[in-house]
Amino acid sequence: MEVRLSNRFFITLLVVIALVVGIFAFTKQQKGAETTAQPTTHTEGSGTSGVVLIEYGDYECPACGQYYPVVKQVAEKYKDQITFQFRNLPLVQLHKNAFAGARAAEAADNQGKFWEMHDLLYENQQTWSAASNPTTIFVGYAKQLGLDEAKFQTDMASQATNDKINADIAESKKLKASATPTFVLEGKKLEQNPSSLDEFNKLIDAAIKAKQASQ
Repeated sequence: MEVRLSNRFFITLLVVIALVVGIFAFTKQQKGAETTAQPTTHTEGSGTSGVVLIEYGDYECPACGQYYPVVKQVAEKYKDQITFQFRNLPLVQLHKNAFAGARAAEAADNQGKFWEMHDLLYENQQTWSAASNPTTIFVGYAKQLGLDEAKFQTDMASQATNDKINADIAESKKLKASATPTFVLEGKKLEQNPSSLDEFNKLIDAAIKAKQASQ
């Protein structure tokens, strides 16, 4: 009896050690992936003033959908002065298709159509957000944009695409961004989102003026 208990003990100990080593190796691998993946760099505007406005957005988020036309107006108005950048922050605990939407935009980016897909996703938010599987809808958007459909589907499902999105999420955590949209102006998170185009204008004009004064 004692021998059996001893053998069981050592076998259990070996299993535990194997599990700990496995978990350690997995964690180390995950940390390595986090450090090597780079955040996305989707920008528009010439940025002559040096001012940068970043939006962390979720394609399925209703608030982001409401902000979309206002942000488009801001980007158009200041296209010769600032750089506008979009980064992914899919709130998967709230929006079941948010990560898939981000994958669709990143897959389109691989064929030079990020902003076109970005716009289609927001303009048709209510159509695909309720779908049980939005992939077919996204492939339809890819076809509409003249993309290589096979490549688009492959890129959507790739680990490289997931890594890009996760890198954006990691950057958002550094800013303690937990809601969408979150706006970052000149490296500082706006604690309260502008409620209108005029409010955006005031903040951006002030940032441009401050940038010019510091040069």
